[in-house]
Amino acid sequence: MPSSESTTFSHAIPVDEIRYNDQGLVPAIVQDYLDGTVLMMAWMNRESLQKTLDTGETWFWSRSRQEFWHKGETSGHLQYVRSLRYDCDSDTLLITVEQVGDIACHTGERSCFHQVEGTKVAPPADTLSQVFEVICDRRDHPVESSYTCKLFAGGDNKILKKIGEEAAEVVMACKDDEKEAIASEVADLFYHTLVALAHHQVDIRDVYRKLQQRRR
Repeated sequence: MPSSESTTFSHAIPVDEIRYNDQGLVPAIVQDYLDGTVLMMAWMNRESLQKTLDTGETWFWSRSRQEFWHKGETSGHLQYVRSLRYDCDSDTLLITVEQVGDIACHTGERSCFHQVEGTKVAPPADTLSQVFEVICDRRDHPVESSYTCKLFAGGDNKILKKIGEEAAEVVMACKDDEKEAIASEVADLFYHTLVALAHHQVDIRDVYRKLQQRRR
């Protein structure tokens, strides 16, 4: 089932005004609603788009099997739609979803776009998520010269002290109304807060979920 902060999405997509190709299909790009990761691309026709709108779960059209397929029906990795929009030419759909199991690809990977030169690489997400991934890697695979690793080695005392210092610097930059300094100090505060999250084994996506709840 979708998480507690799930909300209904707009049903005002003009199904009959979408520009389908000669086969009656339109490409649908599926994106994670929390961090923007592109999970997959598939095809929809009028009927599968309408099914998606009616059920709040993604339905596509299989060109190879010539039949509808309900994403996650067999694997359990359903996609609950959070928003659905179309581009300026009305010929491409963008769907943000809550991905059950955090797996969209049939190979078991989070995203179908996980290959770079034949090597499996985590798909890009928003900047904070990317930085958090690097921080977690430093936690799990320490590098002696790394500032992040030195913070982890100092534990809560060192990490929390730095958060306090950076918060104070944000306040001072705001008091001085120095926009560049504000951006720089907030970036420092974000970074040190991410270190604290990683130190306490709290996933940044859990923070995003809390923000989504409050956004509503």
